[in-house]
Amino acid sequence: MVGFRTEYIAAGGNRHPAAADWDAITGVLAYGSDINVALWKPLDAGHEGVSALLCGHADTVNVVKFFYPAPDWPHLLLSGSTDHTVRLWQADQSLHLLYHPVGVLEGHAASINCLDVITGHQVVASGAADATIKVWHLNFRERQWSASLLQTIQTSPRFLPLALCCSVLTGNDLLLAAAGTKGSIYIYASRSSGDLTHQATLVGHEGWIRSLAIIPETVQPNSDLLLASASQDKYIRLWRCRRVHGSASEQGQQPNGSIDFDSLLSNKTHGVRTRSGSYCLTFEALLLGHDDWIYTASWQRIAGKLRLLSASADSSLSMWDSDATSGLWICTTRLGEISAQKGSTTATGSTGGFWIGLWSPDGQSVACLGRTGSWRLWTYDSQQDRWLQSIGTSGHTKAITDIAWARDGSYLLSTSSDQTTRLHAKWISSGASSWHEFARPQIHGYDLNCIDVVGESQFVSGADEKLLRVFYEPQSTAELLSRLCGVKSACERALPEAAVIPVLGLSNKAFRPSAEPLPDLGEQVLTDDALQSTMPDHTRIDKPHEPHEPPTEDALARHTLWPENEKLYGHGYEISAVAVSHDGLVIATACKASSLDHAVIRIFTTIDWRELKPPLVAHSLTVTDLRFSDNDSYLLSTGRDRQWSTFGKDSDGSGLFVLKAKYPRAHSRMILSACWAPVEMGEVFVTGGRDKAYKIWNLQKTGSELLDTFHASGPVTAVDILRPLIQATLVLAVATENGEVSVVVLEKETLKIKSSHRLEDQSRSSKAVMQLRWRPPPVDEDKLHDRGLMEDTAGQLAIGHEDGSLKILQCSLTG
Repeated sequence: MVGFRTEYIAAGGNRHPAAADWDAITGVLAYGSDINVALWKPLDAGHEGVSALLCGHADTVNVVKFFYPAPDWPHLLLSGSTDHTVRLWQADQSLHLLYHPVGVLEGHAASINCLDVITGHQVVASGAADATIKVWHLNFRERQWSASLLQTIQTSPRFLPLALCCSVLTGNDLLLAAAGTKGSIYIYASRSSGDLTHQATLVGHEGWIRSLAIIPETVQPNSDLLLASASQDKYIRLWRCRRVHGSASEQGQQPNGSIDFDSLLSNKTHGVRTRSGSYCLTFEALLLGHDDWIYTASWQRIAGKLRLLSASADSSLSMWDSDATSGLWICTTRLGEISAQKGSTTATGSTGGFWIGLWSPDGQSVACLGRTGSWRLWTYDSQQDRWLQSIGTSGHTKAITDIAWARDGSYLLSTSSDQTTRLHAKWISSGASSWHEFARPQIHGYDLNCIDVVGESQFVSGADEKLLRVFYEPQSTAELLSRLCGVKSACERALPEAAVIPVLGLSNKAFRPSAEPLPDLGEQVLTDDALQSTMPDHTRIDKPHEPHEPPTEDALARHTLWPENEKLYGHGYEISAVAVSHDGLVIATACKASSLDHAVIRIFTTIDWRELKPPLVAHSLTVTDLRFSDNDSYLLSTGRDRQWSTFGKDSDGSGLFVLKAKYPRAHSRMILSACWAPVEMGEVFVTGGRDKAYKIWNLQKTGSELLDTFHASGPVTAVDILRPLIQATLVLAVATENGEVSVVVLEKETLKIKSSHRLEDQSRSSKAVMQLRWRPPPVDEDKLHDRGLMEDTAGQLAIGHEDGSLKILQCSLTG
């Protein structure tokens, strides 16, 4: 029996203004992460990060909304997606971090862009790229949810809704405001028939409107409503909705019949008539201060006073308050990044700004999502009277292409198509522990494809370019991991403080604040003065203070790069695979290929970073995976040409690898992954292919033998075997293209399946598993208990998904 427990989930957020919501009751922040919905408790004292992923959508999640339809009904989480559907998730009554699907709203013909609900009512409004707004009614009877479509509104003039907000007027009449790809706000209200009809158009914005938020001005009954609209024209406009007696056109007249010229000259009055009364909408205020597109605006009532939070592409969060004396709305607090160079953090620039800004339920914390998919969190400290940045959560925003553990399992490296390499480690503090991203060693200009560690303090990565890059650990990262994670650096040489990418540069340059010379590491090492003189003011490096908790997004992006040591040349196309021998002396690499000339494996030595020629020839198409055996005696390769090959060291003592065996047509379709069994099993290895099969082979002096063939539910994308053997059994992890992960327990002697266990459906991704790796055992056996592992009973499995999520699972074997 194999049990699973989730240790860590890292998932970047989707860059859509409506793709997150913070629940006022449970404190859970839900956000779209590729095709999933991630659940995170930002104010959790344990800082455990994302606790679960809700899988079900077939395309990117654009909008997330919590919903309390009625006081005695279960509460819901709604998610809208590019797959044209709105999905309903019901919360577990005892554990609010557990949700299960209960329904789907179908009817839109294009991507869902916005949702809004009214707490205490059963009405949901959805807007989509088909230029329609649909109004739904939900019903909960006999523990079953049902939905009926009340109305479909065809926008006229045609625009694509990007923001919706609803409010209840007197007599339970509904007011709906919609805006999007035009600079106007369209107001709909209930008439005698009960349907929503277009009644007013609020003009003033000169760009797309990305967000709408409405709230009663006071807690008194029949209070005025304040509507905030945020636009790409860099402005926020406030509008007032007030109930009137008589028609809205009569509001300019005084009781004696005279004309109130001040009222008429102030701004235009827009009339709205419902079944139970009339209302007028007027322009209230224009909020100036942002330098770029404004993506979100949200209200919060704190101590009876309204505050507005806005998030902008200028990388700032602004809090707006109404001045008690003048009534003017002014920006009282500004958080985020202040750019010294105009345009460097615009919506079309490198940083991309903040896409979402959210209030916490008590208004004492705010969270925002940036371009890198990471969440930042600020909490108000009343003693210091300032907002302090807290620990957020982060993750890749595109497919994870490869992962690699440190040799002793102390940290995990992941690389992705989002062009970043990230380092994850376990923070140990005050008896508690939690996983976090501790460094971002590589921020590249090409999609990254593969990675492996070189020794204890270096790694090599390959991307959609013709060379590989080798990086080594800087002093700042070594100290950070030592202080917070108990990871001792094995490197004895002097290390640079950090690394930077100079202006117009392509490589991470070593940076050291002192003038002490560093040993020649193959790349130029810049001192403080030399480096700063080459950089404009807005990119100067500020030395971070000594940290006592995992780095925030600011520090990850600016202070955790690793210096680049070497470049490995030779391939003619994009790098597809890399593997490093266990002794760290040899690197094997391959590139994408459609001919025998390019489908070669190149071997490099880490002693002088020289290629050992000639290259290894065996495949005719792209090599998909490379693996060294535990004793480094053999190199195993698999390819798109459906064959595997093994290479061994030449008997002449030269250290060169030569072809030992190959098996054409080992699978009926391309082979995607392979792994070796522990040395005590002999020369046994496993291959997995697109033919939905994984096979066990035995390499012998007289040839190779196929020991057994097993079948999976889909194309096998990744395989790996746990070290060491557990209870005289072989524990094999198998992943498929449909997101399924299984742990197969095999008898050591017969290699027959003893048991097979599939990962729970709620933890299963809807996209392919790109790579998985068992955590290697520590050299020091005492660290087994530090990891929460017991010898011969458990292991930890890291899984990288095509949806950009990274998971670490604790797997225990019983019985």
